[in-house]
Amino acid sequence: MTKSLTIHKGDRVRVIAGKDKGKEGKVMRALPYKQRLVVENVHMLKKAARPTQRNPQGGIVDIEGTIHVSNVMLVCPSCSLPTRISRKREGGVRVRVCKKCGKEIDK
Repeated sequence: MTKSLTIHKGDRVRVIAGKDKGKEGKVMRALPYKQRLVVENVHMLKKAARPTQRNPQGGIVDIEGTIHVSNVMLVCPSCSLPTRISRKREGGVRVRVCKKCGKEIDK
């Protein structure tokens, strides 16, 4: 069973709940089956890393953790406000539409 999200990789989102409430960032990765997203500079975790060729020092590094999709809202590219999304068909293709300004989000 495949799941789908209304938020895709590359979208700009604002966090509406949790410790990072109010932060904005770009979706780096979407995990549809788990209903989670990886957003840049949101839910930063500390991870112990072994020394590698890329990171010869090793030590503790900061990485982005996942955040549940219900805790973020898509920021409309045209009106720059967090918004809900509706879907509509145009020429057999489903497109996402901003609920506030009515413009298409997909290009």
